[in-house]
Amino acid sequence: MKDKILYTPGEAMELMKTDKVVLIDIRDSDDYAESHIQGAVNLPDIFYYLAETTPEGLEKLHEHFRQQLSAIGLTPDTTAIVYEDAYDSRYGGSCRGYWLLRYLGHARTGVLDGGFSAWLEEGLPADAEPVPTTPVDFAIDPQPEMLATRDEVLNCLDKPDVKLLDIRDRVEWDAKSSSPYGVDFAPRKGRLPGARWMEWYSFLERDGQIPYFKSPEKIRALCAEYGLYPEDNIIIYCFKGARASNTYVALKEAGFQKVRNYFGSWNEWSRDPQLPANEEVFG
Repeated sequence: MKDKILYTPGEAMELMKTDKVVLIDIRDSDDYAESHIQGAVNLPDIFYYLAETTPEGLEKLHEHFRQQLSAIGLTPDTTAIVYEDAYDSRYGGSCRGYWLLRYLGHARTGVLDGGFSAWLEEGLPADAEPVPTTPVDFAIDPQPEMLATRDEVLNCLDKPDVKLLDIRDRVEWDAKSSSPYGVDFAPRKGRLPGARWMEWYSFLERDGQIPYFKSPEKIRALCAEYGLYPEDNIIIYCFKGARASNTYVALKEAGFQKVRNYFGSWNEWSRDPQLPANEEVFG
């Protein structure tokens, strides 16, 4: 049975009645202070943290979020549901939160389908009140099968049984910009050698003004056009693991099993001049 990832606003509202759920708002603190889902806590570092996947980098990542998740009182029997405004508002940041919490060992994690926009559209309660929390000692239990490290990606570049999927915006794939933060934010522009490209937006479609994931059938058909199939061994990357997490969720919902997120992504890779890159400018 497939693990539940996406929660409708109605499902999340029902869970909130049990006191065994925490809504995690990853938006900026100013946006959270203006209005948020009633009872939600604010954790913008889920979106902003730039990770490295060296042993030292992963140790820092684990400790940073151990402290943050301890501070919001996250316990093993609590379901964490992560949200942003909408899937296209923070480059899939809510899915980054889902992936990160699952990777850190919190099995009861999901994403609010449609985000805060869908919540408000259904007329569900929101306010501007800060939420008191009771700190706990959150235990990190990393799930390495979800992650591809820099060294693992490097070792897979010449392996035909591993498919490397670049999910960034076209301007980044074309080597005309290094990142969403600015054209020259990272020291190099380009792509990982041997990667194939699908733009992350292609997994989304709008229902009115709100983007949602396409159906599993549509996602499988789309992936097949690019030579990707549910039984494939796939490593996804973007700039910092957010859009890759968005695609990770899309593929998992569509029944893809062997999917890993290179969480350091281009931000990490481009900063090591010893790592190979295809820097040809397209178009």
